[in-house]
Amino acid sequence: MPHDAAHHSHDHSEKAAKPGGSCCGDEAVAQTQIQPTDGRSFYVSGLDCAEEVSILNRVVGPEVGGIEYLAFDVINARMTVLDGGSDSSSDRIIKLVATTGMTAKTWNAEDANTEQAAHLKTQKRFTALSGGFWAAGFIYHVVETGFGGAIGLFAGHGEAPMPVAEAGPFAVAILFGVWLVAPKAWSSARRFSPDMNLLMVVAVAGAIGLEEFFEAATVAFFFSLSLYLESWSVGRARNAISALLDLAPPTARVLYDDGSEADVPAAAVAVDARFIVRGGDRIPLDGEVVDGAGAVDQAPITGESALVPKEAGDEVYAGTINGDGTLTVRATKAAYDTVLSKIIRMVDDAHSRRAEVEQWVTKFARIYTPVVMALAILIALLPPLVAGGDWGFWFYNALVLLVIACPCALVISTPVSIVAALASSARNGVLIKGGAYVEAPGRTTAIAMDKTGTITMGEPEVAGVYPIGEISERDLLMRAAALEARSSHPLARAILSRAGRDNISFASADNTRTVPGRGLEGEMSGMSIWLGSDRFAKEKGFGFTIPPELRDQIEGAGNTLVAVGDDSGVSGVLELRDQIRPDAKGIVARLHAQGVKKIVMLTGDNAATARAVAAEVGIDEVRAELLPEDKVNAIEELVAEHATVAMIGDGVNDAPAMARAHYGIAMGAVGSDAAIETADIALMTDDIGKVPWLIGHSRQAMLIIKQNIGLSLATKAVFVVATAFGMASMWGAIAADVGVSLLVVANALRLLNARDDQPGTQDDTTG
Repeated sequence: MPHDAAHHSHDHSEKAAKPGGSCCGDEAVAQTQIQPTDGRSFYVSGLDCAEEVSILNRVVGPEVGGIEYLAFDVINARMTVLDGGSDSSSDRIIKLVATTGMTAKTWNAEDANTEQAAHLKTQKRFTALSGGFWAAGFIYHVVETGFGGAIGLFAGHGEAPMPVAEAGPFAVAILFGVWLVAPKAWSSARRFSPDMNLLMVVAVAGAIGLEEFFEAATVAFFFSLSLYLESWSVGRARNAISALLDLAPPTARVLYDDGSEADVPAAAVAVDARFIVRGGDRIPLDGEVVDGAGAVDQAPITGESALVPKEAGDEVYAGTINGDGTLTVRATKAAYDTVLSKIIRMVDDAHSRRAEVEQWVTKFARIYTPVVMALAILIALLPPLVAGGDWGFWFYNALVLLVIACPCALVISTPVSIVAALASSARNGVLIKGGAYVEAPGRTTAIAMDKTGTITMGEPEVAGVYPIGEISERDLLMRAAALEARSSHPLARAILSRAGRDNISFASADNTRTVPGRGLEGEMSGMSIWLGSDRFAKEKGFGFTIPPELRDQIEGAGNTLVAVGDDSGVSGVLELRDQIRPDAKGIVARLHAQGVKKIVMLTGDNAATARAVAAEVGIDEVRAELLPEDKVNAIEELVAEHATVAMIGDGVNDAPAMARAHYGIAMGAVGSDAAIETADIALMTDDIGKVPWLIGHSRQAMLIIKQNIGLSLATKAVFVVATAFGMASMWGAIAADVGVSLLVVANALRLLNARDDQPGTQDDTTG
C-alpha cells in the first residue's frame, strides 16, 4: 500500500508463493526459498564449485530426505541440512561426506575462515611444487637436447623413451598435481558417477600408460593450477563481501554518567549506552545523536555520495563515517542487530539462492561429463576397429578429449559472477537477496510502484486545515493528532509535526483501531472519532458533507485529502502536500528507455491526486483508491500480461502485492527492518534512481555470464573437432582450458568494480 490517506494499514502478511513468477525449476525452489540458516550447517573442505555440489547432492541427499533438504554456499564452503527432512545425525552426515573425498565438520564461522585460508594455502603449495618439478624436468630436457628438442617435446608424442633423470621430476610433478583430486576421483569411480576430477585423473593415468610423462605432468600441473585459480577467485569474491565487516570499527568510545570515557568492544556496548564519535571516525553502532552536529558520509551503507547533515534526534548507522565535529550518540541497537550486520547476513545467505543460469550450468555439467566419457571411449575404439587406425594414436586423442572436456571454466564462471554482482550491489546501496534476483531485473518489462516515498519525497506536510461546522482549527488538529499519536506513518508524522508547531497539547486516543486501506478509529473523552480518506468518509455516509469545491481544490493540486470526523459527520479536512522528487521524471524516462514497457502507479490515494502526480512524471497508468487486495489483483493482471514484473513498495504494507510480483523492491530499507526482510531487493535509501542502475547492473552481470559460457563452450568445440581429426595435443588442450579459466574469472571479477557514479555505462547494456 502507498503512503497516503488510505495507508493506515499495518498488514504484516508473509510472502506467499509467486504464481507464475518463479524463475527457477523445482530444484531451485527447494534450494532458494528456504534460508540456509534453517537447519544444521557444515564446513566442507574441498567444496570448491558446482561439481562438488552435484556430488554431495547424490551422496548426502538420500540420507537427509532428498536434495530439497540441502542448501549450499560454495563461496563459504558451507553445506546446510535444512529442517524437515529425515533425522540423520551430524556424525552420519560427516562420514558420508568423507566418502566423497571431501571432509566435513560442524559449521563455525571463525573456524571456517581459518579452514578456507588453510585449504587455499595447501592448494597453492601443492600447485607450486607440481609446477616446480614440471619446470625442473623441462629444463633438464632443454639442457640435454637443446631448444630444438624442447620444441619437439611439445610437437609430438610416442617418441623415444624418456631418461629416468627427466621422467623423475615429471613423475613428482604428477604426484603433487593430482594429490588433492585423487580422493574425489576415486570416490567418483566407485560410485560410477564420472566428474571432472575423474576425467583428469584418467587422462593423466592414460598418458603415463603411453609413457608420455611430459604431457601427464603438464595436465596434472595445469589442472591443479586451474583448481587453485578457482579457489582464489572465489576467495576474492568472498573477501569483497567480508570487507563489509571492516566498515564498523571493533570498539566504541563509551561515555559514562560520571563523564569518564573508555574504549569498549562494540559487541559489548548495551542499548541506550552513549558513545563518542570524533571527526573522521567510523560510527561503530546504530544510534540516535543526542549532542553535537555535523555531516556523515553514509555511502558505505546507502551509496549516497553527498554528506548527510546530522544533529540531535537524527539516526546514524554503523559503518558510516563522521565528518567534521564530534557527535554523542545513544546506541539504539546491539552490534549484532545493526543495519550493517543485517546487510552482511543477507548477502551471506544470498549465495544459496541460485540464479536460473547458474542452475542450468550445473545441470549441463552433470549431463555433459558422462557424455564426454562415452565420446572418448568411441574415439579410442572406433577408428582402430573400423578403419584400422593406430591404437596408441587414437587412445591418445581420447585422452586429449577428456582434458579439453573438463568443465572447470564453465562451472566456475557463473557463481563467481553472481557473487561479484551481489557484493558490488551491496557496496552501491542495493541489497540483492540471491542470485535469482541478480538475473530478474534485467528482464523487467513492467514495474508497479507506490506513490509516496517513491515518486514523491515521502515527507508530507499539512498544507491546510479546513474546519467544517463549529469546530476550531486547533480542536480539529488535536483530534487528528490524538488518533495518530502512536503511528510512525509519514502522514502521521506530518500531522504530529503540525500539532507540535502549533503548540497543541493532546493525549493519545483510546481504543484506536486501524481500518485497512481506509483510516483509523478511536475514542477521545468518551466520543468516537475517526480519520481517513475521502472514501472512508463516503463509506460512513458522510461524504456529501465535504464541500465539492474544497475536494476539487485539494485534489486538483495533486495533494491528499484527509477527513476527520465523529459519529455526527465530518468535522473537517486536512490537506497534506508531498513534493514530487525533482529527478522522478528523468528516472521514469530512463526506465522506459531501458525497455520497461509499462510503469503503473498503485495507490490508495484519490484518483485526481494520483493522476496529477503521474501526468507530471510520465507514468503510463494509474490505479487509485486501492485496498490491499486490490493491489494484489492489479499485480496479478500485470503478471499475466508481462514476462517479469517488479513491485516497488515499503516492504511492509505492500507485502502481499510484492509477493505476487516476480520480485519486490523495498524503498528506504535503512531503519526499516521489515522492509529488508520482506523484499527480494532492498534499496538502502529512498532513491528510486537506484532502480535503473539495478536493471543495468543486472544486464551487465548476465552479459558477462553469457560471454563466459560462450567462450568456454566455443573453446571446447574447437578442440573437440581438432581431436576428432587427430590434430590436438594434450598439453595444448589443458593450456587452453586454463587460459579460458583465467579469462572467465577476470571477466567475472570486473563486476566488483561496478559503480553508481556512471549510470549511463550500464543502463543500456543488453543481455
